[in-house]
Amino acid sequence: MGVFAWLLTVFIIAAIWIGGDLWPWAVKAPKELRWNIESFGSCTSVRYCVTGFMKWLVNDEAYLFPWTFKEFTRTIAAGIEIPYQFIRSLLSSGFTIPLGEDDSWQTPPISWFGIILALTWMGYSLKDWKLGLMIFLCAAYIAVFGLWESATITLSSIAVAVPIGILFGVAVGILGFKSKKFEKAVTPVLDLMQTVPIFAYLVPVLFMFGFGPVSAITATVIYAMPPMVRVTILALKTVPAEIKDFGKMAGCTKHQMTWRVLIPSAKPGLMVGVNQVIMLSLNMVIIASMIGAGGLGFDVLASLRRQAIGDGLEAGIAITLIAIVLDRLSQSWAARGQKAHVEGEERWYAHHKNLIVALLLLLVTSFASFVFPLFAHWPESLEISTGQIWNDVVKWININYFDQLEAFKVFILLNVLKPVKLFLLSLPWPGVILLLALAGYQLGGVRLAILVVSLAAFILITGQWTKAMITVYLCGISVAAASIIGITIGVIASRTNVIKKPVLIVIDTLQTLPSFVYLLPVVMLFRVGDFSAMVAVVLYALPPAIRYTLYGIEQISPSLIEAAKTSGCTKLQVLSKVQSRLAWPEIMLGLNQTVMFALSMLVITALVGTRDLGQEVYIALTKADTGRGIVAGLSVAFIAIIADRLISAAANRRKQALGLS
Repeated sequence: MGVFAWLLTVFIIAAIWIGGDLWPWAVKAPKELRWNIESFGSCTSVRYCVTGFMKWLVNDEAYLFPWTFKEFTRTIAAGIEIPYQFIRSLLSSGFTIPLGEDDSWQTPPISWFGIILALTWMGYSLKDWKLGLMIFLCAAYIAVFGLWESATITLSSIAVAVPIGILFGVAVGILGFKSKKFEKAVTPVLDLMQTVPIFAYLVPVLFMFGFGPVSAITATVIYAMPPMVRVTILALKTVPAEIKDFGKMAGCTKHQMTWRVLIPSAKPGLMVGVNQVIMLSLNMVIIASMIGAGGLGFDVLASLRRQAIGDGLEAGIAITLIAIVLDRLSQSWAARGQKAHVEGEERWYAHHKNLIVALLLLLVTSFASFVFPLFAHWPESLEISTGQIWNDVVKWININYFDQLEAFKVFILLNVLKPVKLFLLSLPWPGVILLLALAGYQLGGVRLAILVVSLAAFILITGQWTKAMITVYLCGISVAAASIIGITIGVIASRTNVIKKPVLIVIDTLQTLPSFVYLLPVVMLFRVGDFSAMVAVVLYALPPAIRYTLYGIEQISPSLIEAAKTSGCTKLQVLSKVQSRLAWPEIMLGLNQTVMFALSMLVITALVGTRDLGQEVYIALTKADTGRGIVAGLSVAFIAIIADRLISAAANRRKQALGLS
């Protein structure tokens, strides 16, 4: 029955394709469906309805008693602006103290030297001297390369966005844990928050909060909060039943049960969410700089516009180093806090002595900066840069290997990219929807079929079908290339530790580099276009393919491998007949993550000349067209959800077939 259904579907598609002159409406997707509604101004389509609604909101007509919507958002903006400006003055610019009508005194910021010493001490005290040395070298890089001021501006935004993201994430997570109905209601919202391209909700954020750091912080919170919610729900659900019973026997109220029993018991899991909020907030800094965040993100963005690969790499590496430092410190603090809790340290001084030492280092060096300017700012005369070296390297490659690079680029464009693009654009849209319905039904039943068809229908009726197919073409080729390369590397790395260790180091580095950094060398070598976008997406989406393949092979029981060898299987047969089949569910999950990474990067590649949904989202940002951005962003999110649900269903079916679920 399954094979017959697929053959029938292919026959229908071929019939529509061949007889295109008879039903042109099926071959060429219709433009955006429109209707006449007199609400919110000129609301003739989904896009214009959303744009009109946003304009109505920010006018004085929309009331949220006792304020208008505009006054409400400006109040929130002021609540974010005050702590941000305080932290920025503390870390970066110093405080201006008025001394008279026309006179003032500018205090220096917290000493860079003190911050480095304090972070180094915290690393040493929380774990060991190796962590302390690593933190010292990371922080010293930022100072020596003249990026300290930009780094402190970035940290000022992170210092505000991360606590807000954690607090709201934990609050929503607790509500989801206590109410299954609320959890079911919030799950699709979290899915959309994690799959809608970041550019898509920059426009409504700009409408509500205006251009500046507040908008950047708000967008960062929206982007970074969903993992905290999910982790909170999961961590609270996994608290052992005996701990809950102990709390009930002790007579805890509901409030006490939550904050004195469940939350402390779930702390290790919650720290994973905290770590994710920090990492995603740092991943957002370059995009946030497009709406006024400044800092290292702006440095990378400016370097991309100037095509200064060296300067962009230095700033991108600085963001990566900050992410590594915060990641290692948060993990070490969580591990140390758990150990201290088990050992039962109770005295305040004994528990916080390392923090006190770090604060003393900050105070002493900051007071010294009033007298010795060296403690306040790293001297410009001592700054170094490798920017020109990297620029010269790229220039040398272009001079000596331009013909070879261009030949490879043209070959891929003419023989791979263009044929696939023309094939997908020529497919009749009813046939594509029918294929999705059949795949959804066979993999997950009627509910999955209805879901994927509904999401595809939204893309069709909003006029995004052609750009969506271009997105699918670029994403599909990039995912195929990343999967082939990643699975191959993962298999090779699983067979020898000599290769495994450097591979893990490389993919860890690739995953911490900001996405925009990938565009710098690609544009310098291949200029703009679909090929450059594909190369950048492949590099960005490669790590999950490697990591999940490696994990899938390593988690196979050694006894099964020994049994295969005992039965006379060669190494190649063990790999093809045993390891690859048992690891296939994990490899499919890696494919799922590769698709998600590719789609998130594909939107950013709109900066290098692609003509897909990413470009639509980017144009909406530049024109402040809320409806256009949200419709295109939702289309990208729906493609991601369709791919996620189908691949997850296929992985689950494979697990059931292998008896692993």
